[in-house]
Amino acid sequence: MSPPIEEYALLSDMETAAMVGRNGSVDWLCLPRFDSPACMAALLGDPGNGCWRLAPADAAPVCTRRAYRQDTLVLDTWWETPDGAVRITDFMPPRGGMPCLVRVVEGLSGAVRLRSELRLRFHQGRVVPWVRVREGCTISVAGPDAVWMSADGPLHLHGREDTTVAEFTVPAHRRLALTLAWAPSHLPEPPVTLGVPAETLLKETAGFWRDWAGRCTYQGEWRDAVVRSLITLKALTYAPTGGIVAAPTTSLPACAGGQRNFDHRHCWLRDSTLAQACLLRGGHREEAVAWLDWLVRAVAGDPAGLQAVYGLGGQRLLPETEADWLPGYEESQPVRFGCLPAGQFQLDVYGEVLDALYLALRAGVPLPAHVWELVEVLMGFLLRHWHEPDQGLWQVRGPRRQFVHSKVMAWVAADRALRMGELLGRNGSSGQWRAMRQQVHREVCRKGWDPEQQSFVQYYGSGALDAAALLMPRVGFLPAADRRVRGTVRAVRALDEGGFLHRYTPGGDGVHTVDGMAGREGAFVSSSLWYADALAATGHVPEAREAFERVLAVRNDVGLLAEQWDPAARRQRGNVPQAVSHTALAETAYLLSALSSAPSRSRRSPAASDRRRSGSPRAPRSALRTPT
Repeated sequence: MSPPIEEYALLSDMETAAMVGRNGSVDWLCLPRFDSPACMAALLGDPGNGCWRLAPADAAPVCTRRAYRQDTLVLDTWWETPDGAVRITDFMPPRGGMPCLVRVVEGLSGAVRLRSELRLRFHQGRVVPWVRVREGCTISVAGPDAVWMSADGPLHLHGREDTTVAEFTVPAHRRLALTLAWAPSHLPEPPVTLGVPAETLLKETAGFWRDWAGRCTYQGEWRDAVVRSLITLKALTYAPTGGIVAAPTTSLPACAGGQRNFDHRHCWLRDSTLAQACLLRGGHREEAVAWLDWLVRAVAGDPAGLQAVYGLGGQRLLPETEADWLPGYEESQPVRFGCLPAGQFQLDVYGEVLDALYLALRAGVPLPAHVWELVEVLMGFLLRHWHEPDQGLWQVRGPRRQFVHSKVMAWVAADRALRMGELLGRNGSSGQWRAMRQQVHREVCRKGWDPEQQSFVQYYGSGALDAAALLMPRVGFLPAADRRVRGTVRAVRALDEGGFLHRYTPGGDGVHTVDGMAGREGAFVSSSLWYADALAATGHVPEAREAFERVLAVRNDVGLLAEQWDPAARRQRGNVPQAVSHTALAETAYLLSALSSAPSRSRRSPAASDRRRSGSPRAPRSALRTPT
């Protein structure tokens, strides 16, 4: 039986990630990158699909307790047994060569016998490797992949039913480290990491994360939660390129047995623009600059035809396949690898990208010299296509529609392009853009408004509600005091289940009319946080705090959030940890803390604040930098 999603903790070296359960088993690991084929895929099947369990031989099924070390991604797990107590410390050192996973066992009291069971299954959990022993290491090889395993003390490894097994006893005040490292199978020598003492790797890894977390500028009430979310966003960043993956997992379902099982190991423009802005507000400028560089490279060649999703390096082709040999998490099929939405038309991403560029410019981040050309190309495309239907924010697999949120973000695109032009002294096309901005605004207010419900709806002519409408004041489309915003905030309470918000109105029998997919789903974590933001913006700060604290309460024991929360089953659902959930958490904390420090002032979006000024300062032309 699959462990609950919330039992998993994240390890990452900012190029790939591992998910380790409270039972001491690493059940998900892709090597050498986030999007590589999994060599441990028990998360989507059973131990026979690959895992590495390290735990006391005669312990309870799950650990006594566990926690990340303060401001790090180093995980400590404590086990108490009749024979004594041990601590297992798991971490992935930031990549200095080949990827590795280190597990350090330390005796705390008594003498505890431990058991390590390593099952490697390459190519998405189905290829059993050849295993051989060399100079105290085991080497598992299949096709292009080789995984080396070593220990820094006496350890007898033996094979049993396609599993590498070791049993050993650790007395009090003694320790033993096991290291797993990947290398291309054609290389004859072991990865250099295997020769570095585990204590050195641990010290360097903890130091890296503490130094990074120490740069966070947020000092508010929820600093620990915010720092944990920012660390999670950093962990989901592919360091070589700056791309940010939506989640490190694939096909964790919205409901057991349902069809909403998707691969999130890719870079959604929407999610990563929000993450980039969140990191920037938290004081992490280097990540913002790296992401902007990734963005410019990813869209190069055909920037007008933005994809909603790109690969880690900016690649465009992400063909979606199904793995019929994997039964799926809680028997939920299909198990998908790749990303169909990469080929969808999602109008809102144009607004997300231009908003991210504008925020970076206002924050003083130097932009590439050709960014203004990118702005003009994107706006040229929108002038011709903003009125067309699309697949929308929720990337529906049904027919295209005139989604209200998509039109709002087209307005955002025009608005931010105009503001960037003012800052940079480049306004040659401002007349057309200003006319488009006005036209989109009029159309949304006329066709997207339902006078009976006193709310904006999901798409033109629909009666369905959509939590995305809560973002209108946040992006500056309408002020929070507008009666239509307040009406929408009241109306979307109909999406509430147990204090959490679903993303949009479902149809009958658990089928969402907008996408035609069967099966219910949980409430979206980010939707619930958007609701908290909207409550705060409209003056309901105590209710906003309650909504925010409800989300904080459903984080798992190490502070991680999945994409969804199932209020009925009281379980996390969907891929985990989800970048957009942690982005929304940090943004809500920023907002509530700002309101607490200045209770008499209402929240203002960047665009709204700009409109209240008599004039915007003009950025120097050096704000546009030449690429290095």
